[in-house]
Amino acid sequence: MFKILVVEDDIKLNKIVCAQLTAHGYAATGCLRANAAYEEMYNKPYDLIISDIMMPEIDGFEFAETVRGLNQTIPILFITARDDMMAKQKGFRLGIDDYMVKPIEFDELLLRIGALLRRANIALDKKLVVGNLVLNADENVALLDDKEIPVTVREFNILFKLLSYPKKTFSRAQLMDEFWGIGSETSLRAVDVYITKLRDKFSDCTDFKIVTVHGLGYKAVLNDQA
Repeated sequence: MFKILVVEDDIKLNKIVCAQLTAHGYAATGCLRANAAYEEMYNKPYDLIISDIMMPEIDGFEFAETVRGLNQTIPILFITARDDMMAKQKGFRLGIDDYMVKPIEFDELLLRIGALLRRANIALDKKLVVGNLVLNADENVALLDDKEIPVTVREFNILFKLLSYPKKTFSRAQLMDEFWGIGSETSLRAVDVYITKLRDKFSDCTDFKIVTVHGLGYKAVLNDQA
């Protein structure tokens, strides 16, 4: 049973979300404050976190940043009344995985939770298979039709990230922060150079393509999702 931590200071909404998740087979625990959520996470592992942004004392941004510093893989889903692009950009740059605006449709929430948990399991497996392409994260090896494609560690990590979240757009800034480090003085154009290299090296792979989302960044599209 997947364990989900719900961090929401609205008592009524917190109880409703937890009750609905429990009814659909999840083990849900509710917290009204970020500090209480930290305690929960120290005491037992969770598979996914749902968090509001606008909370007293420690808001969702600070909470997500702290969680991501402690755990790089746990999915974080924001559910918030904030529908502005600045909040969304800040959340994704801090490392959240999805974003929903209140009021939410619970059926949609279940779909998003299921997708996030599937992706998290792929990441934990350390192996990603896309058609004839196999990415082994333990060895940083990419095999296409059982032949190794030489890649650098950064090239491998970028490709693994994109293919772990097919059809999800990552901005240049997001990729730069994750694979060059926050505060890197390297130009964002370096991301374009790496994407070009990946396209060249995997040009013979027909199972996916890396698509430019103009004005935003890049995403991987599987051949059956085009």
